[in-house]
Amino acid sequence: MNTIARIKALAAVTTLAASILPVNTVAAQSTSEAQSAASLAVVMEFLANTAPDKVEAAAQRLAAPDATYVSLNFDNPELKKILPWTGTNKGPQAFSRLFLQLADYWKTEDFTVTDKIASGEDVAIFGKFTYRSIAVDRVFTSPFSVHAKVRDGKMIYFQFMEDTYASASSFRQSGSWTVKTSEDAGPFKVGKE
Repeated sequence: MNTIARIKALAAVTTLAASILPVNTVAAQSTSEAQSAASLAVVMEFLANTAPDKVEAAAQRLAAPDATYVSLNFDNPELKKILPWTGTNKGPQAFSRLFLQLADYWKTEDFTVTDKIASGEDVAIFGKFTYRSIAVDRVFTSPFSVHAKVRDGKMIYFQFMEDTYASASSFRQSGSWTVKTSEDAGPFKVGKE
């Protein structure tokens, strides 16, 4: 094969490769986008069905049998006394139990999703909510964030974060803390007497 024939053959292979590569890239992007959209849909469907009369069925339908739910922290015994659903729990019943308990503690006045991001099996949701404590009638507004993982149409991981100082404070009847935040700062009180 002479040099001109080699150049023509190389050009033909390069043109063929260039025409095939975008198709494969587009197909991969479409698959990834479809998985992202499906993952986001599962998490949003769960969040839309957290009312006491819907959450058990939604958790059974949308959470894997061995799913992990991390609420506010991994394990904090003191916070668990105030907010008993906190920590790391397993299975669909962890998802439903949490929202059933919330309904005993607070009335939801607002729950707004502001941003949704999905990449494959990973989903991130951001927003804010306003709750009113049932026992002492205190209202607070908190930002929230969710990190979830969805595999085969089921949530396998769900982590919910909020302003735990505000949520725990919504049950305060009285008392204050004396706090010292750094070596240079003097002590000060927070909370109401």
